[in-house]
Amino acid sequence: MVFKRLLGSLGVGGPTVDTVLDPGPVRPGGALTGQIRLEGGSADFDIEHITLELVARVEAEHEEGESEGVVAFERFTVGGGFRLAGGEHRSVPFSVPLPWETPITELYGQPLGIVLGVRTELAVAGARDKGDLDPLTVAPLPAQEAILEAFGQLGFGFRSADLELGHIGGTGQRLPFYQEIEMTPPPRYAPQVDEIEVTFLAHPGGMEVVLEAGRRGGFFSSGHDTLTRFTVGHQDARDWNAEVDGWVRRLVENRAPHASSVTYGHGDPYAAHGPGGHHHDGRHHSGPGVGTAVAAGAAGLAVGVVGGMVASEVVDEIGDFFEGDEEDEG
Repeated sequence: MVFKRLLGSLGVGGPTVDTVLDPGPVRPGGALTGQIRLEGGSADFDIEHITLELVARVEAEHEEGESEGVVAFERFTVGGGFRLAGGEHRSVPFSVPLPWETPITELYGQPLGIVLGVRTELAVAGARDKGDLDPLTVAPLPAQEAILEAFGQLGFGFRSADLELGHIGGTGQRLPFYQEIEMTPPPRYAPQVDEIEVTFLAHPGGMEVVLEAGRRGGFFSSGHDTLTRFTVGHQDARDWNAEVDGWVRRLVENRAPHASSVTYGHGDPYAAHGPGGHHHDGRHHSGPGVGTAVAAGAAGLAVGVVGGMVASEVVDEIGDFFEGDEEDEG
């Protein structure tokens, strides 16, 4: 999908911009490449700067309930400082690094329902306009793929994926939101947990894997969640089925309340939160609401293959997101 529209702030006769991403998914920490194609208007214009902005649909939880919106999580200036003649065609290539914590949007080519975009901003003669907005597809890192495949091999099913505004205390999280991949348990764990949520917090040296188990209440106790964290390397060669099974057993066998079951390496996982923030299932959420649509009717991670929304549904989801975002700005 490529969106092209007249720069509204410049009126009729202004330049137009197309951002064309190179084909195929990118990976967290990898390079996002493509070209920005400019077409001059009816007069010459000084292009002050061209900026790419990475945006995500994010959810937020607060005392009034949940809300969602768009969060920009990275900006890159990729060009500018030149005059675009009337009617001139010019292409500006770019290569920018994705943040390591960029959420994954697909697994084995199947969409997870996460909505990310690349927005292009053109500054011309003192006016700025977000002239182009394109969907961003992100595939998992090898360790992320291996861990998710192991969950599938162990019989877990994919339920949904979303982005949550806030910070997981005690981790090295850098983005203002984190991704949750929710899975249903196989029969042997179903009596003890309703679901398990997986969050990946990658960085250049490796990755934190945060697991949260939603627990059923026993006959004499109410339900509660447990939260724990593990660290893996990008090139680790492990028996991932055995590793992940051990992680899950550690979660479901921990009968203590969730506040004491968090196993962060350092720091207080329940550090003081700011105004309007609160904790949910051991994680810190803050600020007004903003997020992504949950994958509707997703099937399973059966034998390591995600079944989710079909491609056409994801395209519709992205189109609705972009159109709504532009209407909000207008």
